[in-house]
Amino acid sequence: MLRVRQQIGCSDELTISCGKKGVTIAILDTGIAVHPDFDDRIIAFKDFVNKKSGMYDDSGHGTHVAGCLCGSGLISLGRYRGIAPYSKLVVGKVLDSNGDGQIENMIRGLEWVLKRQEEYDIRILNISIGMGEARDKEQVQRLLELINHAWKRGLIVVCAAGNTGPDPMTISLLGTAREVITVGCHEGGFFGKKEQLCENYSGRGPSPYAMKKPDVVAPGTDIISCNARFEKIGRYYRKAYIVKSGTSMSTPIVSGGLALLLQKYPSLTNEQAKQRLLYTSRDLNEPWSKQGWGMIQIDRLLK
Repeated sequence: MLRVRQQIGCSDELTISCGKKGVTIAILDTGIAVHPDFDDRIIAFKDFVNKKSGMYDDSGHGTHVAGCLCGSGLISLGRYRGIAPYSKLVVGKVLDSNGDGQIENMIRGLEWVLKRQEEYDIRILNISIGMGEARDKEQVQRLLELINHAWKRGLIVVCAAGNTGPDPMTISLLGTAREVITVGCHEGGFFGKKEQLCENYSGRGPSPYAMKKPDVVAPGTDIISCNARFEKIGRYYRKAYIVKSGTSMSTPIVSGGLALLLQKYPSLTNEQAKQRLLYTSRDLNEPWSKQGWGMIQIDRLLK
């Protein structure tokens, strides 16, 4: 995460300038482990898959996503700190240990977030989930209606573009919605001509509902973040971090940038925050269907 913060202009000074009153972000994913990098900032957890009461993540995906977003970097002395390290988390487990899920659980998770929105003062909803076409059109319609309703309720909804590119119209189902901020992956040339870059399989626009998709891109290749399967031996930790790639990692980087923006300017609406995000992104001279408005630049975003 250190090199990611450098790539997108997220300096320590900028992070400090936003204050320590972090906003609350909801994550719908595979759950979350009680990793030391989250301190006491996980304020609510709900399991829609196995109906367990305690916090857990039997996949590791959700924990990694949360670390990209707001891990404190405690175990790494700040090196693998997330973008918005003071943010609080409301986590819904809607995917199983394989990262698979049912639309009904996603719907229940969204309904739960909306029901708890005021209680926890949730400002951002992060969905790092890739979804293809589903057979039940009524459920799909209900899901998209809830996503749109969440935006109308003032939430900033940030969704992954998915990893089924590079063909046109391969944006993940949730990322096709017009209002949500759809995040693709791009390294901006950081790795040169290295193969297996996330940008080569990041979902491409347009979408059936919005011609200009994705909205922005962020790094997503070989991202080091929190490992749900860390080991504690006495006072020390082993395997506290792990490498993952995909638009799932790019998405919380954008959510983290928006969280810093709301920390600094708490009165901004979701529409204002989105507009500011788009207009301050850095053009990578790629087709719109690949980069949208460009790479998120947090130094520009916060000015």
